[in-house]
Amino acid sequence: MITLLDYGAGNVRSVINAIERLGETVSLVNSGADIDRAERLVFPGVGNFGALMHTLRDKGLREPLLRYLRSGKPFFGICVALQALFESSEEAPEEPGLGLLPGRVQRFTCDLAIPHIGWNGLKARQASPLFHGLTGNEKFYFVHSYHVVPTGNDDILTTTDYGYEFVSAIQKGAMVATQFHPEKSGRAGLKLLENFLAGTREAVRPAACPQTTTLAKRIIACLDVRANDRGDLVVTKGDQYDVREEGAVRNLGKPVELAGDYYEQGADEITFLNITGFRDFPLQDMPMLAVLEQTSKNVFVPLTIGGGIRDFTDRDGRFSSSLEVASQYFRSGADKVSIGSDAVLIVEEVLKTGRATGLSSIEQIARVYGNQAVVISIDPRRVYVTGPDAVPHAVIETRFPGPNGERYCWYQCTIKGGREGRPVDAVTLAKVCEQLGAGEILLNCIDKDGTNSGFDLELINAVRSAVTIPVIASSGAGSAQHFLEVFTETRAEAALAAGIFHRKEVPIGEVKEYLRDKVEIRPL
Repeated sequence: MITLLDYGAGNVRSVINAIERLGETVSLVNSGADIDRAERLVFPGVGNFGALMHTLRDKGLREPLLRYLRSGKPFFGICVALQALFESSEEAPEEPGLGLLPGRVQRFTCDLAIPHIGWNGLKARQASPLFHGLTGNEKFYFVHSYHVVPTGNDDILTTTDYGYEFVSAIQKGAMVATQFHPEKSGRAGLKLLENFLAGTREAVRPAACPQTTTLAKRIIACLDVRANDRGDLVVTKGDQYDVREEGAVRNLGKPVELAGDYYEQGADEITFLNITGFRDFPLQDMPMLAVLEQTSKNVFVPLTIGGGIRDFTDRDGRFSSSLEVASQYFRSGADKVSIGSDAVLIVEEVLKTGRATGLSSIEQIARVYGNQAVVISIDPRRVYVTGPDAVPHAVIETRFPGPNGERYCWYQCTIKGGREGRPVDAVTLAKVCEQLGAGEILLNCIDKDGTNSGFDLELINAVRSAVTIPVIASSGAGSAQHFLEVFTETRAEAALAAGIFHRKEVPIGEVKEYLRDKVEIRPL
């Protein structure tokens, strides 16, 4: 029996699924007494350091947790649960940590994109039972803006490089904690968890220890999910957002089965875009909740859900806020939520009034779950103009002249699935969303969608140069060469594709094999 400390924030379903996949049963903590009775405790920390510490104190769990940690019984902390073991954090200076380990938590100070999102390696600093059966060349999934800075070196288990070397795991007796998410790290992560659960492995060092670790470029499979004319949920794909063919919705497969297949092929993340609103459903009956729940049982890489992350009133007259919608998705297995059309309207209001309210879906979700949980999906189209001062938007000079020889263009944001253009450009939208708390940009391009002609590198470079958060390139992939282009000619941290994967024109494994030895990727 594994006791899991779920304090009510973020996606713990994946941790439960991983533990159960490995043959253990899970008992959730409902009170401090449950911690006192625990024999093996797993604590998946998600979101904001201050919110975590406040919740532990408010629910009366802080002291029981400290008693357990001091008892010497097995403990596994994940992400913010690692940070909580230390004395303080820059993220919430007013909230003291557990203080079990000397040191502090600080924000990354490098010039790379923050948050640090993706697959990175480990450098073992001591032997551990966790390393049994691992080679040392594996990559694990990270998503964080802050890292621990221990006062001493005795408890450091692993370090990782991102701009500089930081501590990515600690070990002290039977207490281990990792900054990375083993439950989202595929087979390597499951193996590491299995070693902890076994409790009988000998302490070993991996055979290999990289001199420097490197963040991998991510290959993301995207599944556009909607109801067909019979009401069944299917994965579809549009040509410039038109998903019908001969009057019927294109049916490219079932979402749960396809997601599982892409996981086995080596996808680094799976993104679901719910392109049917389902606005009339009561929140608890939203069809995508079931898709996430079923997918997370067998897919142990990050899951993002987009579409419908907004305030709505269902057919029974019940109002649900965007934060409540996001919370349900997180509890069902999502790691990130993607906000599209609503983000455009939010930014328009900020630009109009000159201030943020703190009440938008972007701000509220980022405040509760951390900015790494909020992805902004931007759907722009290219608009040609005669010169850099022709419009009050971010204009770029293009290598691809317009129909009348125009050498300049701007990227107009759209809403409602690309059907309505709005008076805000993609560069401005990305910058304002970052200021509001978003942690990642998913950058589509209507002009490229379904063309198989390659990503819009000019758009990607324009947006990536304007923000300090990671950018996912999307729309236009038609070959493995296009992935190499986007990773070598832009600073995009990830690339997403849909149609070529669904139609099996370019399998994920083929993309990764082509990229191997050319750019850093996660091994298959």
